[in-house]
Amino acid sequence: MNTQKSKDLFREASKYIPGGVNSPVRAFKSVGGDPIFMDHAHGTYLFDADGNRYIDFIASWGPMIMGHAYEPVIEAIREAASRSTSFGAPTEMEIKLAKLIVDAIPNIERIRMVNSGTEATMSAVRLARGYTKRDKFIKFAGNYHGHGDSFLIKGGSGMVTLGHPSSPGVTKGTAKDTLLAEYNDLESVKEVFAANKNEIAAIIIEPIPGNMGCILPEPGFLEGLRQMCNEEGALLIFDEVMSGFRLGFGGAQEVTGVQADLVTYGKVIGAGLPVGAYGGRADIMEYVAPNGPVYQAGTLSGNPIAMTAGYTLLKHLRDNPAVYDKLAKTCEAIEDGLHPLLKESGLDYQINRIGSMISVHFSAEKIRDFESAKSGDNPHFKAFFHGMLKRGIYLPPSAYESWFLNAALNDDDIKQTLQAAKETLAEMTA
Repeated sequence: MNTQKSKDLFREASKYIPGGVNSPVRAFKSVGGDPIFMDHAHGTYLFDADGNRYIDFIASWGPMIMGHAYEPVIEAIREAASRSTSFGAPTEMEIKLAKLIVDAIPNIERIRMVNSGTEATMSAVRLARGYTKRDKFIKFAGNYHGHGDSFLIKGGSGMVTLGHPSSPGVTKGTAKDTLLAEYNDLESVKEVFAANKNEIAAIIIEPIPGNMGCILPEPGFLEGLRQMCNEEGALLIFDEVMSGFRLGFGGAQEVTGVQADLVTYGKVIGAGLPVGAYGGRADIMEYVAPNGPVYQAGTLSGNPIAMTAGYTLLKHLRDNPAVYDKLAKTCEAIEDGLHPLLKESGLDYQINRIGSMISVHFSAEKIRDFESAKSGDNPHFKAFFHGMLKRGIYLPPSAYESWFLNAALNDDDIKQTLQAAKETLAEMTA
């Protein structure tokens, strides 16, 4: 496979853009090699600058749930753009998208549109602090909530230990209010609450994490968090930037049966355009300006093109629930096909799957939290990634990222993917 133009573009990009990319994972640092520069996409296929075609298992990290260049969304964008790309004033489309989400999610009574998932999670934590009049919050090791200062914290040796900045530029003052716990470990959460009595505003969590691979909550874990928040007077925030409207129209809350006080969204609700949102009970959301004292604003929040794209996609998903069944069956078929191939290879592996999210970990250890996920970040994953890439299968370039399927995948795509896996694994174990 010739990727010379991608190599040339990367060298040129590196002269003007830090690391040659505008989001770090795109640089292929964790897998080695040079990133692939894309030119266009349609359905389930990506086409790079050199003209190579790939079956896409990233879906722009989630939002392309119906596939790329989905015609109803493209037409809606064209029509909206013809009226103007931005007004700096309210539009009816903001209401239509907000109403669609509020009507769909039982515990969301008010919702505020922002421009990214990071903005949504930052705003939700600020709101929780303003509402509870407490400063500290709990996050989980390995959960990613965007690049806000408070979220770039890693855990110490003990879960009661205050967090420490994991990025220069994050102050110790910010870190001291960020408390770390372990995903799927209720005891670690209890310890943090006990050590910070009446000081914790909220727990924020990816109910279905996608940034340490696809990981599932163990029975009772989310329910336990819900109970603890009730008992401690803290709010429970579900970061559904990845899982919202992807695992089902009701997202992770629908799948798990656990309701949060605040929920954050992104990805799918923008159909690939920059957008995010946070919502929850009316009494909490009324604390947001201009009605309340918790300030949050954005010049391009509620952008008419993003609102139009998101509304068009969500309306289609709402009216066609069979899409979710198709996605789940496709994902199941891929898992069922990978198991015998991986077993035959003799390599240690784990597969985690839920709905249209799946990840393969080259590890003998069950992948249930960040520590166990680290065991799958090894040379085998890197070899698998590059073997699949050269055979036209575009996987996430990181062992810590979930695969995201799209509804345009067909039986031939599945067969090609499994054949590529068979050849790659044979190459790896030769």
